[in-house]
Amino acid sequence: MSRSVGTSPLAQKLRQRFAHEINHFARAEDGVMLALVMMMMLIMFTVAGVGVDLMRTEMERTRLQQTVDSAALAAAHKDNTLQPKQVVMDYFAKANLASYISEDDITIGGVGLSTSVTVDLSAEVQTPFLKNLGFPTFTVPAIGRAEQAYGNSEVSLVLDISGSMDENNRMTRLHTAANEFVDTVINSDSRDRVSLSLVPYTGDVNIGWDLMSRLNVRQVHSYSYCVQLTPADFSTTAVNPGDHYLQGQHFSHVDSGFNYISCPTQSYETVTPHSQNASALKSQINQLTGRERTSIHIGVKWGVALLDQAFRPVITSLVDASKIDEAFRGRPADNGSQTLKVLVVMTDGINTQTNRIKDFAYDTPDMRAHWAKWAMSDWEYDVDSSVRDDLYDVYYTGTMADSLLQNICTAAKNEGIIIYSIGFEIDDTSAAQMELCASSPSHFYRVEGVSISDAFASIARQLQQLRLTL
Repeated sequence: MSRSVGTSPLAQKLRQRFAHEINHFARAEDGVMLALVMMMMLIMFTVAGVGVDLMRTEMERTRLQQTVDSAALAAAHKDNTLQPKQVVMDYFAKANLASYISEDDITIGGVGLSTSVTVDLSAEVQTPFLKNLGFPTFTVPAIGRAEQAYGNSEVSLVLDISGSMDENNRMTRLHTAANEFVDTVINSDSRDRVSLSLVPYTGDVNIGWDLMSRLNVRQVHSYSYCVQLTPADFSTTAVNPGDHYLQGQHFSHVDSGFNYISCPTQSYETVTPHSQNASALKSQINQLTGRERTSIHIGVKWGVALLDQAFRPVITSLVDASKIDEAFRGRPADNGSQTLKVLVVMTDGINTQTNRIKDFAYDTPDMRAHWAKWAMSDWEYDVDSSVRDDLYDVYYTGTMADSLLQNICTAAKNEGIIIYSIGFEIDDTSAAQMELCASSPSHFYRVEGVSISDAFASIARQLQQLRLTL
């Protein structure tokens, strides 16, 4: 007799409940996103950590570069009496960055009186988040160089000696300001590196026999040495020794005594090219006095011509003749070279009208001798006022001169010449022209009275300023 083994109701119920729970668990969707959420959060935290480390590294790189630049500038400064490396290390210590630099990262150089300081380092910046991913640090490079040096510089100082400069002590103030400029630009540190050309101008510019005799100028008299320029000459900075020019006429508009005259005749009123003789330059400046009329465009033209490479054969000839220092052989340097070329032009007025004697009345030596003795006004007032149209005509109107001024200023800026302009007790019309001529509005100075010295001093300091490179 067989006997079946039964299942107790309780055990059966438990099995059913367990099966039900297993089935319910298998079908349930609660918490299915938890794993994905955890994974996404881990990725987000990692990305955020990378961002924090990158931001921290960039901030540290910026601090490093700023400290490198500041330290190099301070160490290279001519007034620094400490060891340059000591100055750099001290800057890093004060910025709490001393751990990033050693003296081996600092190189001191320079030639002659110049000093250069180069800081070239690679800093290891800690990365708190990324170190767990195998990137404990980021390498941050920082490099900077500063040099206290003049380098090679060519400066043309173009000064207004028109009649109005004798008013309100302007000429006396110009003497003082220009002398201070010369002393700042020409000194022991700049020896054989900085040349200064002085260009006095009034209604014209007397370039002097030394320059005229080395240019292809048709000479028709020996009273003065101005050159007749055409409007086309103001579209370029060059005065090429091979080009043909005509000597400028010698006459006076209104002064029978020929003290107020467009083409001045005194030796101290002629152009001095590429000099570093501060005493001679100041002596010449101190003798300047007011003459006649204002032709700013002609002054600027000769100022930039002395900076243009086309004039080099003339300067070479003057070096050969021992009239210019041997150190300046090869000047003017090539246009666009590393040599700094600067024009400083000063005026107290506006471009005025310039007349010219007609060719038929200036054709013979006797005619030229006559006009060297008798002013235009003598004919107009004492002989016959109707002779104006018969004997002479307008060569430059003020408006035309302004246009030519902007032409030559634009040509100079296109050649890389830096132009500073100074308006000394001028009106708004002249101020607009001088500001437009300058390299930028910040290169234009409008001054009154003794402030002219401040303008020249500011320009001189800028010519001396430190240059941050790399």
